[in-house]
Amino acid sequence: MGGVTVTTPLCYLAVAAASALLLLSTAVAPAQVVVTIEEACRMATSGGAGKVSYDHCVASLASDARSRDAADLHHLAALAARIAVEHAAATEAKIEDLGEVEESPHARARLHHCLDLYNAAADVLRDALDNLHARVYGKASQQLAAALGAAESCEDVWKGEEHVPVAAHDREYGRMALVALGLTSGIA
Repeated sequence: MGGVTVTTPLCYLAVAAASALLLLSTAVAPAQVVVTIEEACRMATSGGAGKVSYDHCVASLASDARSRDAADLHHLAALAARIAVEHAAATEAKIEDLGEVEESPHARARLHHCLDLYNAAADVLRDALDNLHARVYGKASQQLAAALGAAESCEDVWKGEEHVPVAAHDREYGRMALVALGLTSGIA
């Protein structure tokens, strides 16, 4: 007896699924393409995430020893977010220190408001970092964009004053959060 081959729609579906799985397993996601810090920062500055400073991006990432282990855009974006979390935490500590020695109740109230802003920003940045690790880039980008507001809002509290006690911390935090957003937006 001759062999008869019966082809059912289920067989076609199985072949299509196996082909798709093979194709996906050999594809390289853009986040996993090896890039240098300079290339990543060039992408961040050309994206729509705002005004990322190329020089600051390169200097910040290259000066961090952890960047040696970050050979792709995903890991560089996660590193930038981690550095932004560290800046937020350092700014929180600075604000707490200033609040302890500040004599003016009005200035203490402003510092307390800034502290609340940075507490919230640090929480949002940690959530963004979790989403970066999970490769949920769209959500991470939204969270990084939301965390940018802490520096601006803290500065607004001090409008009309000659001296803003946390201006340098605000500026550095904002620039690093913007770098993290620029890199993450390049993946999303």
